[in-house]
Amino acid sequence: MTLSGPRPEWLTFDCYGTLIQWDEGLLAAMDKILAGKGRSIDRDAFISVYDRYEHRLEEERPHRSFKDVSATALASAMSEFSLDISAGDADILTSSISRMPPFPEVAATLARLKAAGFKLAIISNTDDAIIAGNVAQLDGSVDRVITAEQAGAYKPTRQIFQHAWKELGIKKDQLVHICASPHLDLAAARELGFRTIWVDRGTGRKPLADYMPNESVNRLDEVCGLLSAAGWME
Repeated sequence: MTLSGPRPEWLTFDCYGTLIQWDEGLLAAMDKILAGKGRSIDRDAFISVYDRYEHRLEEERPHRSFKDVSATALASAMSEFSLDISAGDADILTSSISRMPPFPEVAATLARLKAAGFKLAIISNTDDAIIAGNVAQLDGSVDRVITAEQAGAYKPTRQIFQHAWKELGIKKDQLVHICASPHLDLAAARELGFRTIWVDRGTGRKPLADYMPNESVNRLDEVCGLLSAAGWME
């Protein structure tokens, strides 16, 4: 697949793992939490268990805040590893998320895309208060931030994307979505049919077996070349 069709008015982005260093930041937060537990734990295995609980909780109804989801997932993972959870562990995690920095090329790339005339929005599985610290590091390039808190739903449900498009005043053919998550964003694109650029940052995550993004890159700055090749920016 390649990028085609009308020039997008908006470029929408997944935040964590696409713009913000999620894996690196999460590992650091978990190291800090686990350091006080008195025994060695395989942190990759622990994060895998945490992720399983997080995604399960995000599917539950009624909608729960991400602060609640992350605290509950952390407690469940701790229990599975027979670790005692301390009162401040959940706060360590959520405060660490807010401080996670962007990838090195992100701020300059967003500024270049904005200068080329695109409007930029983030669609993210988080709460407004948590993502505010991350957006503050993007040098003012992002025009809108749509969160799961606002939509009352998490990706990959159609609800959060349709809420975002309504808020932006656009239809799906007026955007290209740029993301790093196959099981969230690409799964939604498979269902809803919007154009995607997948950012494969070498984490081992793979596209879905029955869906291919329109384009793939390894770094966000490579998106500019794809948009130029499509005739959408100089």
